[in-house]
Amino acid sequence: MNDFEEAALRLTAIMRRTTACLATLGAIMATAPSVSAQTAFTLPAPPFELPMLPSPSGNWTVMVGIGGEYRPDFVGSNNGKFVPIPIFSIRRAGSIDQFRGPRDSASIALLDIGNFRAGPAFKYVASRKSSKYAELTGLGDVKAAYELGGFVEYYPVDWLRLRSELRQGMGGHTGTVADVSADVIVPLIQRLTISAGPRFTWKSTKATAPYFGIDAVQALASGLPTYNARGGAHSVGFGSQISYRINPQWEVHAYVEYEKLLGDAADSPLVKLRGSSNQTTVGLGASYSFDFRIR
Repeated sequence: MNDFEEAALRLTAIMRRTTACLATLGAIMATAPSVSAQTAFTLPAPPFELPMLPSPSGNWTVMVGIGGEYRPDFVGSNNGKFVPIPIFSIRRAGSIDQFRGPRDSASIALLDIGNFRAGPAFKYVASRKSSKYAELTGLGDVKAAYELGGFVEYYPVDWLRLRSELRQGMGGHTGTVADVSADVIVPLIQRLTISAGPRFTWKSTKATAPYFGIDAVQALASGLPTYNARGGAHSVGFGSQISYRINPQWEVHAYVEYEKLLGDAADSPLVKLRGSSNQTTVGLGASYSFDFRIR
C-alpha cells in the first residue's frame, strides 16, 4: 500500500468519526435561540469611495465563528496538536448563500456580482518555536507571519465553487503564496450539505525557505544536512466538509483536509528524516451570521 492509499483510508475513517461529532455539536447548538434577521446596526458611509469598485452602501452579511483543528505540529511534522481557529467573512446581504471552505482565508467580498466574488483576504500563520518540538532542535525560531492579498471565487453552476487566493507575507516570511481550490457542493437533506474537492498551493522561495531550508549553522546545531529550499509547487491535496444549518444564523460543520507536500518542501531533510510529507487536518466549528448596513 502506497502513501496516498494509506492516507485515503485514514481520511475515510476520520470522516466517519467527525460526522458523529458534528451530530452531537448540532444538537447542542440547536438549543441556542434563533435571532431575527433584522439589521444589527448601521454604520455611516465612508468619506470616500474606491475607484472601479461598487459603492459600499447597503446591507452586508457578516459570518463570525470559532472552530478547532487537530493538525500537524508544524508543516511537515509527523505529529499533531489541537488549535483553535477563527472564522470571519463579509459579503453582500441577499447574495448567494455563502459557502466557506476550511482553507479559506478571512475575506471581504467587496465585489459581489451574481456568481462572482472578489476582495481582500488575510491569513495569520503562527510562529514556529524550535524549543517546543524535538524535531526542530537547532533550527531556530520562525516568527509569526501575516499574509495579505486578495481572493476571487466563481460559481459556474450552483453546485461548484472555484476559488483562488494570492497573498503576500510579512513577518516570519516575506514570500508569495497562491492557493487554488474547487468544491462540489451537494445538499444531502434539508439543511445538511456535503462538499469535496481538490486543492493546490504554490509558494515562492521566500515563503518556503524559512520553514524548510537549513543553513550551515542550523545544520551543525541540528545534525541535519544543509539544504537550500526553493519555491514552486508546494502541495496538492483533497478536502471534504459536512455542514448543517440549524437556522438562518447558526451553522455547524466538520471537515477533513489531506495535503501532500511537493517539491523542495517534501525533499527537505526536516520532512524526510524527521517528519512526513503527508499532512492531515481534522476540524469542527460553528459560525453565526448577522447583517449590518452602511448608509
